[in-house]
Amino acid sequence: MTDDLTDESWRQNLEGRFDDRLGPVRPPDWWTALTPERCPGWTADGTLTSLPLPNLATCTRDEVRAYFDNGWTLTELLFSGLIGEEAFYRPPYHRLRHPMVFYYCHPPALYVNKLRVAGLIPAPLNPYFERIFETGVDEMRWDDMSKNAMRWPAFDEAHAYRKAVYALVRRVIDEHPGLADGHPPIKQGDPLWALFMGFEHERIHLETSSVLIHELPLRLVRRPAGWAPLHPSATSPAAFPPLPGRDYPEMDLLPVGAARLQLGKPADWPTYGWDNEYGSRSVDVQPFRAARGLVSNGEFWQFVTDGGYREHEWWSDTGWSWRTYRNIKWPTFWVPDGPAGSHRFRLRTLFEEIGMRWDWPAEVNWHEASAYCAWLSARRGQPCRLPSEAEHHALRDRIGAIADDPVMNMSGAALMHERGLNLNLGCGSSTPVNGGRPTARGFHDVFGNVWQWLGDQFNPLPGAEVHPYYDDFSSPCYDGEHQMILGGSWISTGDEASVWSRFHFRPHFFQHAGFRVVQAAHDGGAVRLDAADAPGRAYENAGITSEYLLLHYGSPQEQMPHESGPRDACQFPLRSARWLIDGAHELGITAGRALDVGCAVGGASFELASVFREVLGIDLSRSFIDAADTLREKGVLEYTCRDEGELGHPLQARVDPAIDRSRVAFRQADACSLPAELMDYDAVLLANLLCRLPSPKSLLGRLGGPRGLVRTGGVVAILSPYTWLEQFTPRGAWLGGYMDAERAVRSADTLKALLDADGFELRRETEMPLVIREHARKYQYIVTHAMLWQRVR
Repeated sequence: MTDDLTDESWRQNLEGRFDDRLGPVRPPDWWTALTPERCPGWTADGTLTSLPLPNLATCTRDEVRAYFDNGWTLTELLFSGLIGEEAFYRPPYHRLRHPMVFYYCHPPALYVNKLRVAGLIPAPLNPYFERIFETGVDEMRWDDMSKNAMRWPAFDEAHAYRKAVYALVRRVIDEHPGLADGHPPIKQGDPLWALFMGFEHERIHLETSSVLIHELPLRLVRRPAGWAPLHPSATSPAAFPPLPGRDYPEMDLLPVGAARLQLGKPADWPTYGWDNEYGSRSVDVQPFRAARGLVSNGEFWQFVTDGGYREHEWWSDTGWSWRTYRNIKWPTFWVPDGPAGSHRFRLRTLFEEIGMRWDWPAEVNWHEASAYCAWLSARRGQPCRLPSEAEHHALRDRIGAIADDPVMNMSGAALMHERGLNLNLGCGSSTPVNGGRPTARGFHDVFGNVWQWLGDQFNPLPGAEVHPYYDDFSSPCYDGEHQMILGGSWISTGDEASVWSRFHFRPHFFQHAGFRVVQAAHDGGAVRLDAADAPGRAYENAGITSEYLLLHYGSPQEQMPHESGPRDACQFPLRSARWLIDGAHELGITAGRALDVGCAVGGASFELASVFREVLGIDLSRSFIDAADTLREKGVLEYTCRDEGELGHPLQARVDPAIDRSRVAFRQADACSLPAELMDYDAVLLANLLCRLPSPKSLLGRLGGPRGLVRTGGVVAILSPYTWLEQFTPRGAWLGGYMDAERAVRSADTLKALLDADGFELRRETEMPLVIREHARKYQYIVTHAMLWQRVR
């Protein structure tokens, strides 16, 4: 892990006023609610641990209040480990996520937004904060450096906001009749579901914030008084070189027989759950062998010393690209402790460096875990890999009743001391991989210690539905780009620590995660979504890129060579941009900044640059952005126009020489979670985009309001054929195209209602056809509904 930030623009946020308040000892007014000593979860040994997960069928108002206070104060206790103003505003070394001030205010902002959606509060508390702190970062690639340029609120403003949100949430808890004695079970359709959504969201970010703190320089952190201490084994002397069987346990593979399993959380289970936990899948698990424990640092050291980080053969192509880009030579949290090549290391824990613990689990990302398995396969002469989700379930003890979900029954401290589970903040670090109590089958750490990477990509269980309060929590990540993790870590609390938890991250991300080795000749039934026709891969192949280059840059004769065909429907991206330009001109907007969301290969973006002095094109597809960037740099790009089967002829995409290409920039980003620094554009184009998004309302909600994409007086053109498909958009997130009781819900009506409520007025409306050539004798003819809206407030 290196600390190399060449872009110093983040320093604009340092005011020099708060270092005394953010020193090693926090003043009393640091706490916006209860101090740790007064907070539920404070233990006799002077630490704050996590309370059990509430039972929504029986929880009292006092229990709900205690659970909220516990999570809130745990967050502030964690953040009290940040030293000085710089720790709050300095981006992480990889620059892929926001600085810590965002995560200080993100959970409070979500409380407000979700309580509003559920009707539990009538109005925003601070609309500006609830916009900029609303959406985090799903880092697209390890080389996406286009973040952290914005000006964040000062620390005292952020602190005051937390204090105000705490009071707001407490009022809901104290006054809502649904928490009165003898209340009925709180279920997914209950408005109070949004309250518990806020609780569990905050606990997710307790953990993700700890990961980012783990990545900060040591000079900016210190272990706070009251935070769970390191496991006692942290003080044991570290041997070198580490010896298997002495300093760490040797890998022991245990057999697991065939079984039929049922995955999915029962709909009536009385705890809060995220949408991806529900649904059901029956799985037949084939026999396999699995390691008794997680892969230890000592075992992983063998991979490092054997040149595992130097040999491409163990890595996937994507994994090797990440490794070489970062120039990684050993796990990120190992700290060299000797001359180069000596392979001596210390271990970075959350707040300090300690002697290497060879028997603690190796914390690595999915790329590293997979490379280790490939190396081990060659070394053992047997196929080794990561477990599947179904195989992880096969290692577990039976779950049949509430008593079988440990986190519902005990605090973190009790789980650690009474059940040998390093979960729910019973401990402040990892523990030895053979130190916890094993399952009935003999496996250690099936739950707790660190998360476990799986072979499955994040996927929905059959029957799962998005929740209307948070329709983009899971669905954007069913894209073949996110790997599943199960089991929780030492700092996983609440629902994250439950037996029903299903989580995920991109394979290059770190999350207190390690892995277990499985040996089998089959794949364990792991679910993969990265097929060429999967939603996340639909626009990532050369054929589709060529098809779009033709759509954006081909002449009408190239797009439609048949004179009898609808040539007036050709060159749709250019016509869309010109329609927006014409409408903007009629409204007196003749220059300024334009944003093209869903820009594909950039044809409309370049056309917008014929008028606007600055244009940004954004698309989720890496292939599209790479092609657009090439055209920006060179002005031309060769591609193939498909004729029949594998036959085609060469064409050349060319940007009009009259257009100043330096006015245009391109960026890969998710339209459902656009960065907060994008705001105040004179013109925004959304062409053929909405019905390919997992959460169209997430994008539409970014158009207006504080830090809206469109400035007051600016315009947005929305063009869509409303081709809703569950392949791309969960049905619960469709804007229209379905019956609601006896009423037909139409997308245009929903759009008009949403835009009107957000301060926009409709200025132009038309039908705009387009044609897409698939090959010389097959074409798609589509008619889009086009609307031009002006923001008036």
